[in-house]
Amino acid sequence: MNAPALPIDVRAIERLLPHRYPFLLVDRVIALEPKKRIVALKNVTANEPFFTGHFPGNPVMPGVLVVEAMAQAGGLLTMLSASDVCSEDTRPSQFYLVKVDKARFSKMVVPGDQLIMEVTLMRNIRNMALYDCRASVDGKEVASAEILCAETKSA
Repeated sequence: MNAPALPIDVRAIERLLPHRYPFLLVDRVIALEPKKRIVALKNVTANEPFFTGHFPGNPVMPGVLVVEAMAQAGGLLTMLSASDVCSEDTRPSQFYLVKVDKARFSKMVVPGDQLIMEVTLMRNIRNMALYDCRASVDGKEVASAEILCAETKSA
């Protein structure tokens, strides 16, 4: 299997994931080892809608959205590892978050940060995938978790 050309931009990501603004939390894929590992990024801007209320005067990206960004990167790893991913006629699968284990947050993510998500596929279990996820900013880990996602085919 040939890996897609990198980097993979947001237009290609939108063909693979069902998420859209304001909930698409991956801007680019910068590294990919199909069926093994992906590195993706999210540019965190002051214009993010969640900063309005989290927190006024001290904007911090909610940890649950950092986890969601890592889960979306995991979904991209699975989709980009599929052999028929480039077909325009392919209806993409959807991945639903099933379980989050060992979540840790070690630093706040703020406007101006570039969130780098590194996701490794630990194992596939029937229609589910277990990922080891790490998020970092400026080379320092800000969050980590083990994430289990289930795949369902789109209607």
